[in-house]
Amino acid sequence: MKYADLHVHTNYSDSTFTPEEVVSLAGKKGLAAIAICDHDCVDGIEPCRDFARRSDIDVEIIPSVEVTAEKDNVEIHLLGYFIDWKDADFQKELRAIRDSRVERIYKMTEKLRACGVEISPEDVFKLAPRGSVSRLHVARAMLKAGKVKTLEEAFDKYIGASGTCYSPHTHFEPREAIELILRVKGVPVIAHPYTMGRDSFIGEFKGYGLKGIEVYHSDHNTSSTKHYESMAKEHGLIATGGSDCHGLGKAKVLLGRVRVPYDVVETLRRESQRV
Repeated sequence: MKYADLHVHTNYSDSTFTPEEVVSLAGKKGLAAIAICDHDCVDGIEPCRDFARRSDIDVEIIPSVEVTAEKDNVEIHLLGYFIDWKDADFQKELRAIRDSRVERIYKMTEKLRACGVEISPEDVFKLAPRGSVSRLHVARAMLKAGKVKTLEEAFDKYIGASGTCYSPHTHFEPREAIELILRVKGVPVIAHPYTMGRDSFIGEFKGYGLKGIEVYHSDHNTSSTKHYESMAKEHGLIATGGSDCHGLGKAKVLLGRVRVPYDVVETLRRESQRV
């Protein structure tokens, strides 16, 4: 039976793994397909495809993205599968989101300095030389400077949604993000709903065109997985899953630890052809 990991990052967003490392590891794990879901960035897709072809690694690269939105002070991530990622207007929209991410880093590091945590924007940007910059880069800069002992401490105490130095995104409402994915013939799926913590949004988002829920995820325990399996059935949404691998950017290398049958890939492909 063939399997896919439908949530993988490269160092074009906040993973430590290059496209070559991602594809090589996926091949070693025996995965039939991986979805490259960098944050607000699609620049890692072609390098992954090129390396897979050049290296004769039999791993399908699904063109995808993870778009960041915000509603009622809750950060929401929407995955888009089988997108027309070369669309010029789409690329322009993603650049605008990435620009807002840069502004967010300046705001967040200013708040950190006010709390006595001396991290400069440049310290963060050095860890994100291309693609999009994120809070994980901030956490890594804090860890590197010895301001925290773990990445978890950085999020829990400072830059998580309830942290003292959190700064919200300002660019996209979820409806806009879903419509953007649909415009480029993608299949919009809500990412790691447990971490979002607002199940009431799911029915609302379906009204905007949401097509799936990431039921299987590294942050979902058995209970939450069963809960979101039920929600997927209740709302008639596709149940997807992936590891959300960030290379060495998190406590463990997660690639392939969460996988779904390849039938899910085919379901998403068929859905994208109907969009």
